[in-house]
Amino acid sequence: MANFEGHALPGSLFLIVGLWWSVKYPLKHVHHKGKRSLGAHAYQRLETIEAAIRTVLPLIGILAEQFVPSGPHLHLYHGDHWVKLMNWQHSTMYLFFGVSGLIDLLSCLYTHIPRGLDKLVMAIATFVEGFLFYYHVQNRPPLDQHIHSMLLTALFAGSTTLFVEVFLQDNVVLELFRTSLLLLQGTWFWQIGFVLYPPSGGPGWDLQSHENVMFITMCFCWHYLAAMGIMATCYMLVYCFLSRSKLQHENIIGIQKLKLDHSYQEALLNGSDEE
Repeated sequence: MANFEGHALPGSLFLIVGLWWSVKYPLKHVHHKGKRSLGAHAYQRLETIEAAIRTVLPLIGILAEQFVPSGPHLHLYHGDHWVKLMNWQHSTMYLFFGVSGLIDLLSCLYTHIPRGLDKLVMAIATFVEGFLFYYHVQNRPPLDQHIHSMLLTALFAGSTTLFVEVFLQDNVVLELFRTSLLLLQGTWFWQIGFVLYPPSGGPGWDLQSHENVMFITMCFCWHYLAAMGIMATCYMLVYCFLSRSKLQHENIIGIQKLKLDHSYQEALLNGSDEE
């Protein structure tokens, strides 16, 4: 991960899941609020597909960390030294998220899995990511430490939210808050890549500058504002789409009802004429 691509990959994976959640949870909430069920079978199928994807994506991350040309290729210790511990830390992060996806998949397939276990394992995976990153940047320049430490804010807040969700299931406020933190995490990985490893190949940021530390702190706030904007936009689009679908459905039902009423009146008139 000591390059731009290594930060863009996890950022993209988190963004994929975050964008899906930005649609999924408003969809579920608006349907429930309108007393219109998504359909147990259809919703279960969506949950199963999501869990399968969240199991496969971390596997892609592990393979990328291990088998890039400069990776450890599954060698942890060689000779008298550790081999690419940074890659192993990132592989460990992906491993826990893969286990989280697997538990989620099993929860979808088997009803005897305890309710809330999927959220608990996801909370543990998020905490492990934060725990790894806390010791990831020791003895680095100030800006490098600071830009990684701000990521811990999203991670530990997300882990706490998931732990609360173990006991408060299907709470849309918690689900949307968790989604915003995941989007923030995804975009921030990209930001770290741009700061530490500029893809243009130009001069990098001054990692000792206090002004850069101040700016990147503001930038973190802007990233979270963008995450909330993405969620608000997705919520509005889902609401408008469902409202339009509901109106079209009601119009069709109304037209069919008018036709039935008209047919019934014609039948009555025909019956009266025959008498």
